[in-house]
Amino acid sequence: MSRYTGPVCRLCRTEGTKLFLKGDRCYTEKCAINKRNFKPGQHGQNRRVKVSEYGIRLREKQKLRRFYGINETQFRRFYGAASKMAGQTGHNFLQLLERRLDSVTYRLGIGVSRNQARQFVRHGHLLVNGRKVDIPSYLVKAGDVISVVQGSRDKAVIKENVEVAASRSIPEWLQFDAESQEGRVLSLPVREQIEVPVKEQLVVEFYAR
Repeated sequence: MSRYTGPVCRLCRTEGTKLFLKGDRCYTEKCAINKRNFKPGQHGQNRRVKVSEYGIRLREKQKLRRFYGINETQFRRFYGAASKMAGQTGHNFLQLLERRLDSVTYRLGIGVSRNQARQFVRHGHLLVNGRKVDIPSYLVKAGDVISVVQGSRDKAVIKENVEVAASRSIPEWLQFDAESQEGRVLSLPVREQIEVPVKEQLVVEFYAR
C-alpha cells in the first residue's frame, strides 16, 4: 500500500477523533475536529450509515494504523510479531508500535508529529546510544539513549519543537533533557502509559477473524 499524501485532517474527520497528525495545530481551536467534526465530503454532515460488526473492527484498525502513520503491510507485520509474544496481543501490539524510533522521537517532542519525526530519523538527525539510526521502525529498548546529532541541534525547526514540547508532559516511561536534546527509555511502556484513541481488542478481533 502506498503512503498517503493527501490532507491529514481529512483522516481525523473520517475516524471522528483526533489522531494528532498535524503537529501543534491539533492542540488549537483550528483543529478540524473542533471546527468540522463530521465525515468529509459533500454529504458528510447528513450521512447516516449503519455499521456492521466487521465495519466497527475495520474502523478501529484503520484508526490505529493512521494514528501511527504506517502502511498496511508493515502494520500487519507488527501485529504478527505481537501475536507471537507472551501476554495480551493487543497490549503487545501497542507496545511495539510505541517502541518505534519515529514514535519515540515524537513522544520526546523532537518532532511535532510522527510524520515529521519519521522524516528526521530518515534524514539521519537521530542517534541511538551514540550511533546514527535512520530506520523509523527501529525498536528501542529499555536503557536506550536517543539524542539529536551534534550538527542538527542548532536547526531552527528542532530547537523550536523542543522549546514548545517543554510545556507538555512526556510519557512516564521516557525521560528528556531539552538542553542536551537527549532522551532516555526508562522502561518499556505498559498499556496505562500508552495514550491512543482506540480499543485495541477490536483490532485483535479484526485480524483474528
